[in-house]
Amino acid sequence: MPDATDVRRIPRTGLSPGFAQLLTERRARLAEQLTTGRRTHRWFPVLSVLAPVMTQAEGEITYPGDPMCLYAALSVAVHNAVHDAVPLDQAKHYNDLAPHWTRFPDPAYRNAVSHDGYRPYGEDPNTDETVFDPRVWDQNAKQRWRDLVRQTRPSVVLISSVSPAHRYALEIAEIAKAEAPGVFVVLGGRHVDETITCAPRSETLTVAASSTLAVMRAGEVPHVVDATISGEAYHSLDLLMRAVASTVDLDTGEVDPEAVRGSLEEMLAAWGTAPGRSLITLMTPAQTVAYPQHGTQIDLAALPAPYEGFAIRSRFPIFVDPRTGDIRRTAHIMISNACPYQCNFCSETANLAGGLKKFRRTSAGIDRVVEYVGYGAEAMFFDDSIFWSGTYRDILDFCAELRELRSAPADALPERHRRSLPSAADIDRLRRLEWGAQLTVDVLAALNTPDRSRQVLAAMREVGCSYVYIGIESLSDQVMDNIHKNLRRVEGRGWATKVREAAVLVKSAGLRVGSAVLFGLDGETRASIEETITGVAGLVADGLIDVASPNILTYHPATPITRLHGMTDKLDYHSPNIDNRAPYIYFEEAFPGVISTALTEDDLWYIHSETTRHWGTARNDNTATPLDRYEVSL
Repeated sequence: MPDATDVRRIPRTGLSPGFAQLLTERRARLAEQLTTGRRTHRWFPVLSVLAPVMTQAEGEITYPGDPMCLYAALSVAVHNAVHDAVPLDQAKHYNDLAPHWTRFPDPAYRNAVSHDGYRPYGEDPNTDETVFDPRVWDQNAKQRWRDLVRQTRPSVVLISSVSPAHRYALEIAEIAKAEAPGVFVVLGGRHVDETITCAPRSETLTVAASSTLAVMRAGEVPHVVDATISGEAYHSLDLLMRAVASTVDLDTGEVDPEAVRGSLEEMLAAWGTAPGRSLITLMTPAQTVAYPQHGTQIDLAALPAPYEGFAIRSRFPIFVDPRTGDIRRTAHIMISNACPYQCNFCSETANLAGGLKKFRRTSAGIDRVVEYVGYGAEAMFFDDSIFWSGTYRDILDFCAELRELRSAPADALPERHRRSLPSAADIDRLRRLEWGAQLTVDVLAALNTPDRSRQVLAAMREVGCSYVYIGIESLSDQVMDNIHKNLRRVEGRGWATKVREAAVLVKSAGLRVGSAVLFGLDGETRASIEETITGVAGLVADGLIDVASPNILTYHPATPITRLHGMTDKLDYHSPNIDNRAPYIYFEEAFPGVISTALTEDDLWYIHSETTRHWGTARNDNTATPLDRYEVSL
């Protein structure tokens, strides 16, 4: 039976006397426990998890990166907790108990970590060691998760999940509930963003059929999630953690979800809504209460860097040190929150993100680069859908600032950069930094002149860029005519021609080209599949593409194509025993029941076999080869 749903906007009226007295009593009681030795510290354990998409290692088709969505969401809460990790009488952010985020990773730890997502968890973990990142959800990962929960007995578990990982996020939550009764589970990530929303000034919660709330309401999965956070969660997660901390039982470490609701409302009344646009939803079997947060606008550059609390573990084979042959330690970096384009299949559009936000100054991007180099980055990949949103003026300004910084004597670096780069080795990493970014075919070959694109690409290459990734999607005009990507169309100059022109431009700058190909869009037929496969094979044969990644259209809950294909209420992202098998495992995020209705299973086998045959080693190429050993041909 559906539970009661309530959308509450709490007016700022100040802290009530009753709650203020409760906080005073809790603080006094904790002080007594610390004085008498009943407790040795004021921290309660917290575990943060990235729910993986894959269930079989042999099916993995991308090199694992760092869980940046999770790191970004945690950034404000972790930053504030570490800076409040002081004796109780000096604490200000947390009234009494606080999450066990007490220290950032030190340089020695950062430089010693491997690419493995598993971390050790000792008696005094740093913030990086509180993350569980299994990458593949198999029996080994399940057992390691059970063991970790039993060892730590967390009061709070925070999970980030995209839609194809949602079923595993629910299983992760269920194990946590079984092994640590009283644990408070919070779910965030893109699946929540797309499935539980509340429009500005609306008193109605919009709940998609595939959402966590809907499937728990319907009894299709157990009630294992206590709260969700969607949207710009940085400050709202920090607010929720403060509310939870004030309800953690001082003796057992357990959390009462009903008490969390009361505490959250008291804090909203005392301090107002969190900055940004987000939605906190608290869920019990009997009631759901949503708290829209429409606070001051967020400046992305002013937020703590996602890697402040976490070590860089990524090692992308595209970036190789020519001196040693070692794969470089590769940081993910983003300077915008969404894509300005409106492709109907994509969940990264500004429309779904509540508008496009990016660093307001290119110098802020430089500051972030320097900070990451200080954390040990030897290479970087700009994960923005389009580098600097495709604005060439910003790209040129960024490159000019980076050029000046890389060539400056150590003693001439600005003071803020010297703090990030205290040693000669740090400065050397900056000067040798290699990086890559994403651009689009239209930005390169339609929205700018060839000369202008060559100028920008040359500037990028001069300051360390070695790799440009572009989305080809399809080489069939009957497919590309149906999506908002092939801009400024000219008779006789089809999409395939523009793709080739864009690749030639990138190659002429001495850069490698990676590409994404997407099968299953509107208008897809076996003939269009063949046209795309052979067309990409021609680009590979001509030396214009170094890496080609075949992907299958997977329905994201909020995208227009999901509605267009009538799949909004049919998506199953929760059933635990999905038949995840070949050929689905050969493609990222592809599962039976959620892939394009334009494709049959026979089509998937065909795409897998034919791309393997025609694209050869360029298909998902993970070969570690330095740039100076690539043959750049035109």
